[in-house]
Amino acid sequence: MRGYLTHHYLIALGSNVRHHAYGSPRSVLAAALASLADAGLEIVAAAPVIQSAPVGPSQHRYANSAAVISTDLAPEDLLALLKAAERAFGRKQRGQRWAARVLDLDIILWSGGSFYGKFLTIPHPAMQERDFVLAPAAAICPEWRDPISRLSIRQLHRRLTRPRAAPR
Repeated sequence: MRGYLTHHYLIALGSNVRHHAYGSPRSVLAAALASLADAGLEIVAAAPVIQSAPVGPSQHRYANSAAVISTDLAPEDLLALLKAAERAFGRKQRGQRWAARVLDLDIILWSGGSFYGKFLTIPHPAMQERDFVLAPAAAICPEWRDPISRLSIRQLHRRLTRPRAAPR
């Protein structure tokens, strides 16, 4: 359902499987952004693509990025659009958690603050633990704040990546 307010969302993008039409995971992310724009989302900013190690059983490295988008869609409606985009790129709805995937799109933050729905929690519950989300996000929206911790993306990324003393 379309609303009347414009919302901004931080979306994380990931891919670690070649696509038959788009090619490499890096190219999949570019095609996914184009597809989201074609679906009516305004791409306000897109982060450079980084490579990251897989989480879970997959053996393939990921291409990861982030984008700030603008839309009048409510969070659950945007989630439905993102899931449809994943399916259009060949993602299977069932399967092993954290398995290899052609496309993964997650809502990380939105301009409305926190959101708790049946299938969606914003901010993304694992955001603060994932360098592959925070590094690209810090490149495009470093001052955006997590509504729970009140820390900026930049601060969250620094906390996650700062050197720590070795245990004694």
